[in-house]
Amino acid sequence: MTTTDINQTVEMAVATIRQHTSYQPTVGLVLGSGLSELANSIQEPDIIAYDQIPGWPQSTVVGHSGRLVIGQMEGKTVLVQQGRAHYYEGYGMEQITLPVRVMRALGIQTLIVTNAAGGINPNFSPGDLMLIADHINFLGLAGLNPLRGPNDESVGPRFPDMIGTYTLPLRQLAHQVAAANNFSLQEGTYAYVAGPSFETPAELRFLRTVGADAVGMSTVPTVVVARHAGMKILGISSITNMAVPDPKPGTVLDHEEVLETGKQIIPRLTVLLKGILQQL
Repeated sequence: MTTTDINQTVEMAVATIRQHTSYQPTVGLVLGSGLSELANSIQEPDIIAYDQIPGWPQSTVVGHSGRLVIGQMEGKTVLVQQGRAHYYEGYGMEQITLPVRVMRALGIQTLIVTNAAGGINPNFSPGDLMLIADHINFLGLAGLNPLRGPNDESVGPRFPDMIGTYTLPLRQLAHQVAAANNFSLQEGTYAYVAGPSFETPAELRFLRTVGADAVGMSTVPTVVVARHAGMKILGISSITNMAVPDPKPGTVLDHEEVLETGKQIIPRLTVLLKGILQQL
């Protein structure tokens, strides 16, 4: 897709969304695998199925509902992306990052993105919540950066600075909300890989060596585009399983484990997000 094609698709998507809602959202929220139930907390929602929005990528993964939910949460007007598309589903980078481009065009300035991730840090446990302090973009380092191609200077600079991508005051606020509700948050570096195969033990040893605390198959392209557009960003990984570099014989990982642990995390994540929204 050319820059013109992307801009035209964004304009059509924005027009369609505005036809379906009178809300003017200020906060965007992306829900990862098994976390779609969080959208049930939105009051008086307008709901738009992804297949109603021109150019919007359709999610094919279990645990991703595939709709926008727009409404009120804790006094803020939010747009919730209930499920996302992934690179491994066959989409290009322009397609999987279209939603965040649309969010920006709608006037959203704060993005909260969640995901399910495998814990690499041995101090983590399934059920932990990890604030993303930094990321390693393996696909981007290899050339699959969503900003590749002509740059739209009206959106952001040709060479965006990625230092401080995950907004420190938002992370500090998240820690304060968690402490006030008697739980703690992990914090670390998220490694983005393509998937859909889970990592081999050798790959996990490599990821641990280069400083990754958790690994997943989403989030980073969206964050790169949001950073380019000057948005404030909070990233939260739900540690749904431990990505063990020295697994016991017979160990098997599957997506069902991810979804099941995600359900257990939802109550704390809901409390956390509501507390953050209250104080934004």
